[in-house]
Amino acid sequence: MDPCPFVRLTVGNLALKSPVAAKPARTAVHPSSSPCFCRIKLKNFPIQSAAVPYIPLGTSNFPDGNAQPPAATFHLAKSDLDKLTGKSSLFSTSKKPQLKISVYSGRRGATCGVNSGRLLGKITVALDLAAAESRAAVFHNGWITVGKETKNAAQFHLNVRAEPDPRFVFQFDGAPECSPQVFQIRGNIRQPVFTCKFSLRAADRNQRSRSLPSEASCSGARGWLSSFGSERERPGKERKGWSITIHDLSGSPVAVASMVTPFVASPGSDRVSRSNPGCWLILRPGDGTWKPWGRLEAWRERGSADGLGYRFELIPDSAAAAGIVLADSTLSCSKGGKFVIDLNGNGVGSNASTPRSTATSPGCSPRSSGDFGYGLWPYCMYRGFVMAASVEGEGGSGKMAPLVEVGVQQVNCTEDAAAFVALSAALDLSMDACRLFSHKLRKELCPPQDILLF
Repeated sequence: MDPCPFVRLTVGNLALKSPVAAKPARTAVHPSSSPCFCRIKLKNFPIQSAAVPYIPLGTSNFPDGNAQPPAATFHLAKSDLDKLTGKSSLFSTSKKPQLKISVYSGRRGATCGVNSGRLLGKITVALDLAAAESRAAVFHNGWITVGKETKNAAQFHLNVRAEPDPRFVFQFDGAPECSPQVFQIRGNIRQPVFTCKFSLRAADRNQRSRSLPSEASCSGARGWLSSFGSERERPGKERKGWSITIHDLSGSPVAVASMVTPFVASPGSDRVSRSNPGCWLILRPGDGTWKPWGRLEAWRERGSADGLGYRFELIPDSAAAAGIVLADSTLSCSKGGKFVIDLNGNGVGSNASTPRSTATSPGCSPRSSGDFGYGLWPYCMYRGFVMAASVEGEGGSGKMAPLVEVGVQQVNCTEDAAAFVALSAALDLSMDACRLFSHKLRKELCPPQDILLF
C-alpha cells in the first residue's frame, strides 16, 4: 500500500513580552489583568485561537528547551498544498502562502456580539510548503516585533514548522450498513483493499452481547464479548445486535466491530444518555483467536449542542492494566464532523465542524493511566497523528461514504489498517444508534420484525 502525501503545519512555543506601564496604555499588556491570546489563520482553513503566555521584560529569552504543546495544527493534503501554492489554478503565481497571526490582549470570547480583546498587532510568516512535502522545514523560530517598531514595542515568540506526515487514505463505497467495499485512495487511483459485512442479530435476549458474526467465531471471542458487554435486562426501547466485519481481499476476516452493550433510551426519554452509553468492541485476530483492541462508547448529549458524545480507549493485553483514553469529545448530530486521534496535543483537523469535535488532547493526558501513555505497554507505538474519520450527521442522506486517514507509522500490517476502518464504521453507525427513538431508522438498520416499530 502506498501512502498519500500530507504535511503537518504546527505553530507553537508562543510567548509575549511587552512593557508594563503604571497606567496601562492602549498597547500595553499587564500580566495579571490582561491575558493574551492570538488568532491563527491559513487560507482556506478555519481560524484557530490559542492562549499566549506573558513574559515580563527583562527576563531571559524564551526557553526553547521547554517546548509547549502545539498552539495550532493544520493538516494539509496534497489538494490543500496545490491550492495554497497555486498549482491547482490556471493562473498560478509564484507567491508563497502566508500564515497570519493576530495578537490580542484581554480574554477570548465575545460580549453582545462584539469580540473581546484589544488588537496589539499582526504577524505574517511566509511558508515554503512545497519543500515540506519531502523534509521538515522551520519557517520561523524566535522573537518578532508586534505592531510599530518602537523602543517599547511588544515582542512575540513563535515557532512555525512543517514536516511530512504521510497517511493511508481509505474510503467506504457507501454507508457501512450497506456492506460496502473499502477502497484505498491515492490521488485519482482507487484500489479495493477490504470488504465489509454488516449484520443485525435477532432481538433475542439470549443472544444479547454474546454472539459474534459467523466469520469471527474463533475460540475466545464469545468470552471477550460477554465480559465487555452488558448482561443485565434492558427494559424499554433499545438498539442492539449490530456488527460489522472487515475482510481482506482473500475473504479472511481481519477486524470486527461488535455492539456489546445495547443503545437504550434512558427512562422517561427517547435518547441514549451519557450515564448509560452504548458500547462497541473492536477486535483483531491474534494467536488463533480474537483479541479486543479498542472500546468505543457513544451517547446523545443534552442541551443546545445536541451532539454525539463519544469515548474511545485502547484495551491492554493485561486485565490488570488500565485502558488509555485516546478520544473523548463530541460531534454535531445535525452536521456531523471529523473524528480525530492526534497525540501531538492539538489535533484540529482541516474539516473540523466544531473545535470540540477534533481537539482531542486526552491522548496527551490519558485518563486513568497516570502517565502520558507512552511506554506503559505495547501501545506506546501510537504517537503523532493516529487517525481521522469523517462522520455524516443526521441531516445527511445516509449515503455518505466515510473517509478514513491513518498515519503511516501506525500501520505495520493489514490488520492494523482494518482495525481503524472498523473503528470508523462503529463511530458512523453510532450516529444512527444514538438517533432519538422518536425518529425512524433506515430499513437497513432494523430487524425485519422491528421495521414497523421505528
